[in-house]
Amino acid sequence: MWLPLCLLLPLLGVTEGARNGRLIRQQLHQFRETQSWKSFYTRLGVPRGAMSYTAAVEGYITQPLDHFNRLSNATYKQRYWINEAFWQRPNGPVFLYIGGESSLSEFSVLAGEHVDLAQTHGALLLSLEHRYYGSSINPDGLTLDGLRFLSSQQALADLASFHLFVSQKYNLTLQNTWICFGGSYPGSLSAWFRLKFPHLVYAAVASSAPVRAELDFTDYNKVVSQSLSDAVIGGSPKCRDAVRVGFQSVDSILQTGNTSQLEEDFSSCAPLHGPNDYTEFVSNLADIFMGAVQYNGEGQNIDVRRICQIMTSAKSGYDGLKSINRRFLENTVLKCVDNSYEKSVADLNSTSQSMIGVGERQWYYQTCTEFGYYQTCENNICPFSQRITLHSQLDLCPLVFQIPKEYVHQSVQYTNEFYGADRPKSSRIIFVNGDIDPWHALSVLKNQSRSEIAIFINGTAHCANMSPSHESDLPSLKKAREEIAVQIAEWLKSARKKPQDMEY
Repeated sequence: MWLPLCLLLPLLGVTEGARNGRLIRQQLHQFRETQSWKSFYTRLGVPRGAMSYTAAVEGYITQPLDHFNRLSNATYKQRYWINEAFWQRPNGPVFLYIGGESSLSEFSVLAGEHVDLAQTHGALLLSLEHRYYGSSINPDGLTLDGLRFLSSQQALADLASFHLFVSQKYNLTLQNTWICFGGSYPGSLSAWFRLKFPHLVYAAVASSAPVRAELDFTDYNKVVSQSLSDAVIGGSPKCRDAVRVGFQSVDSILQTGNTSQLEEDFSSCAPLHGPNDYTEFVSNLADIFMGAVQYNGEGQNIDVRRICQIMTSAKSGYDGLKSINRRFLENTVLKCVDNSYEKSVADLNSTSQSMIGVGERQWYYQTCTEFGYYQTCENNICPFSQRITLHSQLDLCPLVFQIPKEYVHQSVQYTNEFYGADRPKSSRIIFVNGDIDPWHALSVLKNQSRSEIAIFINGTAHCANMSPSHESDLPSLKKAREEIAVQIAEWLKSARKKPQDMEY
């Protein structure tokens, strides 16, 4: 399953046979980190390595493990980053970058759209790592008992507590206007922080934010299908049809159960044993295409245009898939693809912690308890295998976390009731989305009020506006950044009114 991840974070460790989606994210992490370094040193006006710069300060705040039970004294250490380089003391604004389903690095306060805006407006830059990800987790946090304190509601309470901590640390007042930023799941948190704590944060930017929880996220692969046929980004109906035919050929072979040729053609690390491995196999193959769409234009090897050039020049759809898989293995320097369902379940069951990268066990837990987001392929619009079903993904909730399937449906409904889904009824929020990004289907795409603003960017993918600006950016992306900058400036100007005149 593809995560709604914006990738301004450090690398995961690469292991032989890791899931394709994970490896694609690793490549993108490396690309983003490189771009962040370039942007950072360009801002300094010196070549990389020419000077020492320590603007970003790492720290930890002690947080209640359960904000909603004050009788409990259990705590954990939550990591944050601070950059004071641009801050115009004492009344300059505060820009808060919200972390999500991954670790945060120093680049969360050193590079990106929010950093450019902070430099313009003299803002104090902060970022807060999400509880249970990166270094912000207790040693027993990934046990079944420990995971019960992982939720978006607890994360919002962490943000409120962090607001108090920073306000006291820097003697902040109402003159210091807070604006929060986030992309993907943190984009939702950004909107929800403004929604639930309007007295703490004056405005929010929510990029690629899937604010509507969805159990059966069929629209994800609907957008993928449309993007593979979009000539603007190098797709075509011929490309989409070649992908569809290729997966149909794979499904026909799987139906016979004679998989030895598939295992050889697609470099499977081990023989495929039964339906669960078959689903793992087609999911790994689909991951390559889904990643190319979700992060189109990012990095050197993940791109709809390149994917479609390979697919349309192949003798058959099946041969095209073989070539795509082979190219993927070359790019990731792997000898084979791990298609073992048993190993995938074992990885999700593992309670060992990694201080860097994406927390896949934690995030899957949140899909089971809050969001769903299961990307399925059970209709004719989806170009991949119809073995990628809701049933196959929901099975993991009871298997790994002992959460009944019916509970997942109820949890998704509650999340939408609690936050308002894609009609949050708040104010001073900018929702930014790209039309190529499959996650835009769960976001706010039209203005909800005078100050709940939707910006929809043609030709861009997931969280594109959050990256450091580049000369090669599409005109539509440049225009969107300008609109965001103008709106932020207007809101900061309005916040300078007397506190009693401020409209929450």
